Amino acid sequence: MNTAFLMTTFAGLSTLIGTIFIFVKVKNENNILIASLSFAAGVMLTVSFSDLLPESFLSLKEVFYGFPALLIMLIFYVVGILISMFIDKKMPDENNNHLKRVGLISMLAIILHNIPEGIATYLTSTNDMRLGIALTSAIALHNIPEGISISVPIYYATRSRFKAFGYTLISGLSEPLGAILAALFLSPFITPGIMGILYAIIAGIMTHISVYELLPTSLNYQNTKKTLCFFLIGIAFMLGSHILFS
Repeated sequence: MNTAFLMTTFAGLSTLIGTIFIFVKVKNENNILIASLSFAAGVMLTVSFSDLLPESFLSLKEVFYGFPALLIMLIFYVVGILISMFIDKKMPDENNNHLKRVGLISMLAIILHNIPEGIATYLTSTNDMRLGIALTSAIALHNIPEGISISVPIYYATRSRFKAFGYTLISGLSEPLGAILAALFLSPFITPGIMGILYAIIAGIMTHISVYELLPTSLNYQNTKKTLCFFLIGIAFMLGSHILFS
């Protein structure tokens, strides 16, 4: 089996490490929810602003140059926010199902994020194995909190470890799906412009989820200090991983 595909699969399935919290018994479940939701919000915002948007601009700059590239990035960033708002309105929000909705919206955003990420990981690993290993390691690390953002809310909403693990697995498998699409169909059609637009849209979706879903849901448990603390830990975690793998 292709080494690049195995590396992409490893990066995607590292999302499952984030499910560890659904198998741990705790006295105060609210603390787990506050920590996981606010931590995931910090991670998603950092991924949006330190990874996706800069990568979007650099990709678009190869095609449009300077200010037009910046303008196109911002337009599609807003498009991403609007898409997330639309999905948000279409998802049911019935009483204690709100947590489940948060988990499902996070899963959809992460799938959209993982497919182009899988394409990029596969193509990079195929062309430069050393760079591919560094990229795979960085992606695997930041996929762990993404797994937390899906599994924890779904578990506490449904009390089903099977559902929480299953939804997280689906999101993780979207990464090797991206590799398969790249290998079989998309390689000739993937341009810097298309990738730049995709990254901007995904950044918008993740920003909306962080600001309008994850953080407000965490704040519902009425512990602002813990929410802020774990939000900042999420940001620090991602910035630290950037330094480690830069």
